[in-house]
Amino acid sequence: MSSSNTDFVLAVEGLTVSFDGFKAVNDLSFYVDKNEIRVIVGPNGAGKTTVLDLICGRTKATEGSIKFRNKELTKMKEHQIVRAGVGRKFQTPSIYGDLTVFENLEISFPRGRSVFGALTFKRDAEVLQRVDEISRMIFLDELLHTRGDLLSHGQKQWLEIGMLLIQDPELLMLDEPVAGMSVSERRKTAELLRTITKDRSVIVIEHDMQFVAEIADKVTVLHQGKILAEGTAEHVKQDPKVIEVYLGH
Repeated sequence: MSSSNTDFVLAVEGLTVSFDGFKAVNDLSFYVDKNEIRVIVGPNGAGKTTVLDLICGRTKATEGSIKFRNKELTKMKEHQIVRAGVGRKFQTPSIYGDLTVFENLEISFPRGRSVFGALTFKRDAEVLQRVDEISRMIFLDELLHTRGDLLSHGQKQWLEIGMLLIQDPELLMLDEPVAGMSVSERRKTAELLRTITKDRSVIVIEHDMQFVAEIADKVTVLHQGKILAEGTAEHVKQDPKVIEVYLGH
């Protein structure tokens, strides 16, 4: 089966990683569709962040396969995976505080290998258009000339998502994007994620079950590196195993 092509954006099969004999991720398989928001939940130590580390090449798998649009990622380096179309946002925002919102977005725009004089103007017009489009999407179009370090926590998170979006990844991975956000910022982030998935897939790691229910097409519950349950947020919330190991705490 694993050698066949699939229509999934991401096909993870038999994924295992051991650290000193401890299986942080244990024979994990899941499949993400085009334009899907997949949320991965689970108690601390369930292996959630490790899964993202494996997909983006930061950690190497001990066994198994990760196919992104039928390309095997486990053999690729981190920068090659980014170039293939996988974007990853970590828990703490890494924006440039001394640069404006505009500059943060502009430097994230992927530059061609070679730019000749005649192409420069066209490219600059394209950059301006993309910055304009993305800044509106992330609710920062009024703050283009504001320095990054003057933004609120939530706005910094949006800016970092924007810095990934401007690279136009086909799969975007976000680690706890609404942690520390106000209620209104969470609501706007849910709206942002729905806009994003019109033409890409998103994997989100999240603890806030209310937010999960708002955004998820499908929820994967991890426990000790394995899938405990999978399905809609409603379905997962009522699963007795999930209630016992996760929601009950």
